Amino acid sequence: MKLAISGTYSSGKTRTVMALAHLTGYPRTLAKTIREIMPDAVPGKRLAQCTPAEFLQLAMRRHIGRAVHEALLKDNFVSDGSSLQEWIYAAARVKYGMNPNQEGHLDPIPRSNLSPEMVFFEQVTNQYGHAFKQHVKDTFDVFIHLKNELPLKKDGHRPMNTNFRNYCDDMLLKTLNELKIPYYIISGTMKERLSEITKIFNLPLIMSIEEAINLADKEYSLQDFRFETERKKSSNI
Repeated sequence: MKLAISGTYSSGKTRTVMALAHLTGYPRTLAKTIREIMPDAVPGKRLAQCTPAEFLQLAMRRHIGRAVHEALLKDNFVSDGSSLQEWIYAAARVKYGMNPNQEGHLDPIPRSNLSPEMVFFEQVTNQYGHAFKQHVKDTFDVFIHLKNELPLKKDGHRPMNTNFRNYCDDMLLKTLNELKIPYYIISGTMKERLSEITKIFNLPLIMSIEEAINLADKEYSLQDFRFETERKKSSNI
């Protein structure tokens, strides 16, 4: 079974995937995140500083990384999201701007106010969507979609705008329906989520849920959440 754990920003995808992999023994994809890709792709920049062209490069690199790791694991794996997210996060920037980091409720940008650069960005994003949707449809058997219920994590990387986040979440579900990919919406605590997922698919358990969560928390804490510029400064010490 090729399973994707879906959801928008700060929905708990990564911890859920880590814990589920420990709990069941299912391998998880290990493609680089956008944060890990950025030092090579756009040296010295944060995501909020990227131009439309640079964002398209990031999305393509992320998609390629996903596709490679999905192919390596063949028929059985759990994935932290899918390439739908790269397309949707780009499409949402057409609607709310390249830097949707304003907290609260950012209003959509009228189409009449889009610059020629953003109109072209939209056209390329639409083509990415065409390709990425085909890839996801051909790759995954089923999705678990994590309900948009957790608070946004203020780390300076994730967009902090509520409307932007809700738009991405709605678009993910709309696209799964369009592609006719089966999915289940899961909510609750990490323990409740893992219990529900394993019951839905009758997955074997190789340890307790508590043990899996503890291992996932340790693994998650080892991630490098610094910005590229901070990593560069540290490497020079």
